[in-house]
Amino acid sequence: MLVLRRNIGMKKFTSLLIGCSLALAGVALAQQPEESPGKKKKQGAEETQASPAKPGATAAKPHETAVKERGARNEPGAMNEPGAGKGRKGRQESATAQEGQPAASATPGAEQPKRGMKGRAAKTSPAPAAKTSPAPAAKTSPAPAATAAAAASATPAAAVGTQQKGQANVAAGAKKKPEPQKVQQIKAQHANFRAQPKPQQVPAVTFNQNYRIQGSERWQGPQYEVFRAYRPEWHDEGWYRSRYSRVELIGGGYYYWNNGYWYPAWGYSPSAQYYAYDAPIYVGQRAEPPDQVIADVQAELQEMGYYRGEVDGLLGPMTREALTAYQADQGLATTAVIDQPTLDSLGLAS
Repeated sequence: MLVLRRNIGMKKFTSLLIGCSLALAGVALAQQPEESPGKKKKQGAEETQASPAKPGATAAKPHETAVKERGARNEPGAMNEPGAGKGRKGRQESATAQEGQPAASATPGAEQPKRGMKGRAAKTSPAPAAKTSPAPAAKTSPAPAATAAAAASATPAAAVGTQQKGQANVAAGAKKKPEPQKVQQIKAQHANFRAQPKPQQVPAVTFNQNYRIQGSERWQGPQYEVFRAYRPEWHDEGWYRSRYSRVELIGGGYYYWNNGYWYPAWGYSPSAQYYAYDAPIYVGQRAEPPDQVIADVQAELQEMGYYRGEVDGLLGPMTREALTAYQADQGLATTAVIDQPTLDSLGLAS
């Protein structure tokens, strides 16, 4: 009986000793720097309310920050300042861990916690949230290359249209020749007309005994025989006077008249050798001066819209171009000179 009581007393003592040991172990564990889960949850909620995380930012967990801090302190050669030797990012993470705040993410524009602010939470006012307003709808205007291509394609069409319109106007004008009264009025205006040499505006041609009127071999009919057979000749004054009854100075050069045509008198006077064109000029049997006939033709072609130059009595390039256009519209041989069919068509033949 006595032995039984001793065994029961020993068991109670052993149980008491074990309970005291467990209590001491619990006190020791309670003194560890680990924070209680409730406190962590409470602190995490406060941090979430104070510093709302930006979309896409990843905050470091508290225990991971603590591990980083311990690693920085245990690193050989570490300085007293937390995170020393690890650069700005290391110092930022260590300071954040000491203050009990989550490590800030490397989001551009986020405000970094200030150094040396121990004992109180660093101010981490969140950056203003980016506006999520939708981007303005892109304009559906064509690309510059397409626009340039469209403009390039439109310009020639417009130019062609304008040209066709101009040609139609010219053709319409060609059908509306001046009335006979208007033609007589034009001839009366140039009854005393005298052309003046203008080498700056209408360059002079030079003598060439091998010169032939271009295309004259294709002009069919006796009315063009003079142009097909024309050959420039160089003679003195006596030679011309002995053969032709009329030799006159007209527009800076001497011409001789023969059977309805005026011809350049090459060599008649070396001081008067200005000729705007080397070809015969048809005037009819009345032998009107060639500059007057040229002026009449210019004025009438001007009335119809073919000629846009000055009425100067010189058979220059602009006048020949107007003659060519008129002759083509009238179905005549495009001689670019004043011949009998053209003068008859204009109603100027005498």
